[in-house]
Amino acid sequence: MSGELRQNGRRALLSEIRRSEIAPRIELSESTGISRATVTTITADLIREGLIEEVRDATPSKEIRRGRPKVDLKIRGAAHYVVGIKIAHRSLSMVLHDFEAKQLADLEIDLEKSVFEAAELAAELKQAITDLAAKVGLTLEELSGIGVGIAGTVDAQNGLVYWSPSLSQRNLEMGRILRAYLGVPVFIDNDANLVAVAERAFGLGKGHSNFIVVTIESGVGMGVVIDNELYRGNRGCGAEFGHTKVQLDGALCRCGQRGCLEAYVADYALLREASIARPDEGTTGVDDLLEAARKGDSVAKVIVGRAGRMFAMGLSNLINIFDPELIILSGEQMQSDHLYASEVIEAMRGSVVQLDKPGPEVVVHKWGDLMWARGAAAFALDQVSEIAITGRQLSAH
Repeated sequence: MSGELRQNGRRALLSEIRRSEIAPRIELSESTGISRATVTTITADLIREGLIEEVRDATPSKEIRRGRPKVDLKIRGAAHYVVGIKIAHRSLSMVLHDFEAKQLADLEIDLEKSVFEAAELAAELKQAITDLAAKVGLTLEELSGIGVGIAGTVDAQNGLVYWSPSLSQRNLEMGRILRAYLGVPVFIDNDANLVAVAERAFGLGKGHSNFIVVTIESGVGMGVVIDNELYRGNRGCGAEFGHTKVQLDGALCRCGQRGCLEAYVADYALLREASIARPDEGTTGVDDLLEAARKGDSVAKVIVGRAGRMFAMGLSNLINIFDPELIILSGEQMQSDHLYASEVIEAMRGSVVQLDKPGPEVVVHKWGDLMWARGAAAFALDQVSEIAITGRQLSAH
């Protein structure tokens, strides 16, 4: 068997065992199309390498009564440990998973500021990861990989952060910088992409091959899954929904350009509009602004209403371009209904190309930052698994 065929077989079998949780050898042959002899050879290698293990079926059967207990295969949880991190506006959310993707510990900490130099952020992460690992008796050195989700424009394949609101510098080889500080392989991606990874692995996207996740927090993000694969674009940083243009020469976005969707929908955009409209009243929180709109305040209603119309326009453009099965709305602002109110969804559907078939379902998933971190952990597990399968370090290290 050639090296490439062997790697493909290892990849397929490890993936199928992970998906099945408990997998009999004979069923692995049937589900993957790999011959029984090859399944036996490859799984023996995976057992020897400590990636999978045998488990005896506790269900009574004729075979067991005759002294031949049924032996299945499962992922060996202790083979590797990974951490997933979401870097939010002023906080870190983290989870620690074993190789079976079981969550062993979590940790959320506040940050003193929202923008860091690369070295400062690396130091914050090192301390936080050390504290998280210690909760289950592990050290930083015992981790096999760390997945990091960060807002901004990220080339995940090469570990590059072109721009992020969390970093004071642009065009950083952030994957390599963090690897140097932590001494552990680091895999970094746009945080919204990792929400899509989480939705595909264990969220509302499970069972859907084509769906879009739109996240609205301090910014606007998007993750796109096409034919069960996360789409990143030619340069590794596609799907920047928040920076699509909805107004020519419009409001200034924090990315430095004008007219971006984010500049009308994100938290900072709403607060900026409120401060311009009422300069003498000082800055209130987004929750206060939304509450004022609900109570009929005319200025607040105009600001919130325009955000809804802009968001509806953006969603309709997504549908017209991608025609997905499902759109999942997620993020902190999903705690309020101003961006998925019935009039917003109706406006969205009114701008979609009309066919004699229903459009995509639009659902809201109100999950917290730890679920974003779980997406980062799932991303890290995929990368660590690939290293284990091929024996090669990936370019994002």
